[in-house]
Amino acid sequence: MKFKVVLEPSDEGGYTVHVPSLPGCISEGETVEEALENIQEAIELYLEPLEDVAGVGDNAIAWTGKLWQDGIS
Repeated sequence: MKFKVVLEPSDEGGYTVHVPSLPGCISEGETVEEALENIQEAIELYLEPLEDVAGVGDNAIAWTGKLWQDGIS
């Protein structure tokens, strides 16, 4: 899955990054690389309960914007 992320310099130093399509999915890091690694983990954690509700395993669902589709990696 691919998500658009917004990376912004933080006033306190480092970077803040969020995913506009996943409300409340936000992270930060001291470097761009760290911020991007952290948001990847945040996305995985954000989606974990949705995968549980859908009753499928990892990488078995894909978010298309409005519909869940089973069996797409």
